[in-house]
Amino acid sequence: MTESVIRNKPGMASVKDMPLLQDGPPPGGFAPVRYARRIPNKGPSAIAIFLGAFGAFSYGMYQVGQGNKIRRALKEEKYAARRAILPVLQAEEDERFVKDWKKYLEYEAEVMKDVPGWKVGENVYNSGRWMPPATGELRPEVW
Repeated sequence: MTESVIRNKPGMASVKDMPLLQDGPPPGGFAPVRYARRIPNKGPSAIAIFLGAFGAFSYGMYQVGQGNKIRRALKEEKYAARRAILPVLQAEEDERFVKDWKKYLEYEAEVMKDVPGWKVGENVYNSGRWMPPATGELRPEVW
């Protein structure tokens, strides 16, 4: 489209001859501009958030306490089972010790048969008190 069709003025010589056409506000004016800070009042209040967090924390700590009770009961059950089986295990160990001790005394008698005055099984330290070997194993093949 040409300028003459838009302005309804055919054959203009200069732009200065054009009638003034200016943009303006719409009829009734523009809507007011919101420049104030208006924070919407949506969502829970601070006390509601605090009570919700406190409730969640309390429930979590309650669950921790219940878990501790269960764990403590299982631990006590395990220790009770160990206490119940301890005499059987000790008897087995005593039986093994006596068997190995007899084997050791036979080995000692065989090794020390040429030593005059040697008494098999007698303590050479003379402390007056019997103590089992510290390792719990009698292994003459290592000695």
